[in-house]
Amino acid sequence: MRRAPGTAATLIAALIAALTAGLLAAAPASAADWPLVRKGDSGVQVTTVQHLLTAHGRATGADGVFGAGTEAKVKEFQSASGLTPVDGVVGADTWSKLVVTVRKGDGGSAVKAVQTQLNRYGAGLAVDGAFGDGTDGKVRSFQTSRSLDADGVVGPDTWRALVTGTSGGSGGGLLTHSAAASLFTQAGITWTSSGNCSDRNNRGCTSFDGLRRASADGAVSLRRASSCALTITGGTETGHASGTYSHWNGYKLDFSPTTCLSNHITGTFPRTGTRGDGAALYTAPSGTVFARESNHWDVTFAG
Repeated sequence: MRRAPGTAATLIAALIAALTAGLLAAAPASAADWPLVRKGDSGVQVTTVQHLLTAHGRATGADGVFGAGTEAKVKEFQSASGLTPVDGVVGADTWSKLVVTVRKGDGGSAVKAVQTQLNRYGAGLAVDGAFGDGTDGKVRSFQTSRSLDADGVVGPDTWRALVTGTSGGSGGGLLTHSAAASLFTQAGITWTSSGNCSDRNNRGCTSFDGLRRASADGAVSLRRASSCALTITGGTETGHASGTYSHWNGYKLDFSPTTCLSNHITGTFPRTGTRGDGAALYTAPSGTVFARESNHWDVTFAG
């Protein structure tokens, strides 16, 4: 039986497309989903790393300060795990090796790491290393809130959701308020709200619920690059202009226009135009756009 010309090529192309789609669907979460934790950092993520290092037999004081001692332990762990480079920086590859699957009845430093992370979300657990009913209940509640299988087992997906503040899947990269606030606190970034609140449905609040991870990372990068004290005055709460690349959709943050920040932006990035409302625009090579409004810098993060 003869086939019409091009039929074989069409079938092959369709097969390749199907295989490619399957591979993409099975692709793991990107490296950007995991926070980078390194020497000089401090806070909950560092404490978690320290507990996990101890769980792997590399006893590390859980003081939340990433100093030379913690860096040395990370390098030892990376070397023993066959990771490269052995740089002492806890990124996606190191996180994936560090996390330990734990469940009800377990105990020790890995459980302390889980309890430390759960407390970022208001669990109020004693960090005692005992995975009992209380910890089990908080894990299941957290899993339910992230659309994960609420089985009480803290495996790779639950670990990633705990550490990053996102869902267990590979898309979205949206943070809870507490997860974003933790990242900002670690970086030395502060925030204010006229209502002293974080309800994103209240325009008087400053909320980070639904903030894109890329936006949070962009704010941290801005803090480090500028060496300025940054204060966020607007997040994802209602009351801002709508649109795809909006505050509500997690792309924008407002910053207090300090002399330090303004000098950094205008002295580092070229002016690229004027927005319809008269705000001067400056654009970074990454694509991040800084708009100078009357009482703040309106920043749209790329990525």
